[in-house]
Amino acid sequence: QVQLVESGGGLVQPGGSLRLSCAASGSIFSINYMGWYRQAPEKQRELVATVNAIGSTNYADSVKGRFTISRDAAKNTVYLQMNNLKPEDTAVYYCNAEGVYRSYRDYINSEDRRQDYWGQGTQVTVSS
Repeated sequence: QVQLVESGGGLVQPGGSLRLSCAASGSIFSINYMGWYRQAPEKQRELVATVNAIGSTNYADSVKGRFTISRDAAKNTVYLQMNNLKPEDTAVYYCNAEGVYRSYRDYINSEDRRQDYWGQGTQVTVSS
C-alpha cells in the first residue's frame, strides 16, 4: 500500500507564510506527478500546483507568484511554499500522487498499472 502523509498546515495571518510537506511511503517504483489540491467549505476541490518527474511545474492562476512547489524525488516528497497568504487561501490542502508504479514489474507490464493516491488533508487557515 502507498500512503501520503501531509504536514505543515496551521493558522497564519494574511501576508504570512507556510510550508506544506507530503511524504509518500510504501511500495513505490516511480511517481509521475505529485501535487497539491485544496477544498474550501462548500466549494469543489481545485488544483493548486503540480510537479512532474522531471521537475516541470504547473500552478493555478490564483497562486502564481505566491506559491512554489518543489519535489525531492529521492525521498518521494513534495513541498508547497506558500507566501503572501490571503484569506481566500483558507482550505483543506490535499497531497496527490498521480501515475504511481508500485514495482518495476508494474512499470514494464503491457497493462496500465498506474495508480493515484491522496493524502488525508491538512487545514490551512488565513485569518487575522
